[in-house]
Amino acid sequence: MHHHGYVWLGSGHELGKDGPRRPEHPEFATSKVVPLELAHWLLKPRSYVHGTWDDPQAAAAWFGQRSREHAAQFATAYDRDPERLAAKIESAARAVAGGEDVAGGWYLTGQRFLSVCLIGCSPNRLRPEYACPQR
Repeated sequence: MHHHGYVWLGSGHELGKDGPRRPEHPEFATSKVVPLELAHWLLKPRSYVHGTWDDPQAAAAWFGQRSREHAAQFATAYDRDPERLAAKIESAARAVAGGEDVAGGWYLTGQRFLSVCLIGCSPNRLRPEYACPQR
C-alpha cells in the first residue's frame, strides 16, 4: 500500500458547490476542488497527485509541511494553535500507518479553504475497486 497526496486551495464558495465534487458530474474530472468522498481523488487525473509515499512517516511529514505553510492564514486562533496542528499531524501519521485516508481542511482568511489529503491506494480501504492513478 502507498498513499497519494492532494492539495486544494480555493474559494469557500467553490467548496459549497456539490455538483463538481461528484464523479457523475461533467466537470468532476477537470475540477480541482476536493471531492465529497476522499477516495474519489483516485478518479481524478494523475497530474493532481502532489506526491506518493510508501513510508507513512514521509507521507505525514508532507502533510505537516503543506499544513504548516498556511497555518498563519488559518481563520481561527483555535486552528492556528501550534500544539493542535502538531497533534493533527501526529494523528495523520498513525492513520496512514494503518492504511487509512487522511483529510485536513481549514478555512483561511479571505474566505478561502485549504484541503490537504493523503489517500491510500492499491487498494484503497473503502474503495478497493478504484485503480491507482499512477499505474
